[in-house]
Amino acid sequence: MIEIRFHGRGGQGTVVASKILADALTRDGKYIQAFPEFGVERRGAPVAAYARISDTKIWPRHKIYEPDHIVILDPTLIGAVPLLDGLKPGGWILVNTAKKPSELNFPKEYKVATVNATKIALKYRLGSAASPIVNTAIVGAFARIIPVVKLETLLDAIEEGVPVKPKENRAAAEEAYKSVVTEG
Repeated sequence: MIEIRFHGRGGQGTVVASKILADALTRDGKYIQAFPEFGVERRGAPVAAYARISDTKIWPRHKIYEPDHIVILDPTLIGAVPLLDGLKPGGWILVNTAKKPSELNFPKEYKVATVNATKIALKYRLGSAASPIVNTAIVGAFARIIPVVKLETLLDAIEEGVPVKPKENRAAAEEAYKSVVTEG
């Protein structure tokens, strides 16, 4: 089983990112759970969402405390929220940022990837200039570094599951898939 924790801010599409990934993985024949962590959600507040992926039925029904990978939709959360808590050694950290992975100074026990999902979201006019919605771009990048889902399946899930600007969201995911930067 693969467990993923998504970190973002209210309004960026963190919960929708986990749902899009879940839909695509279901289409690929995987068992999946995707759920948000409920609290005092409001636009701009830190939020978390979770996803479990397996080839067999998933029985645990609790928050993910020791994720295999984390996805950070908002780089301002670095240092403000305990993002790495429980992250397994060797896990991926995917960050929405224009920086290179080496510039983020995460511990060497993790693999780091970056993608400028904000720039991509702005290019396709997803959200507003003040509040870009980066969810489809970030799941496109995720599909590149953790190849558990076929890109075409993910793109189809985005086009069918995103009610606003489905073609632009699909294009954002595809561009992020192609432009993700990994260390080394």
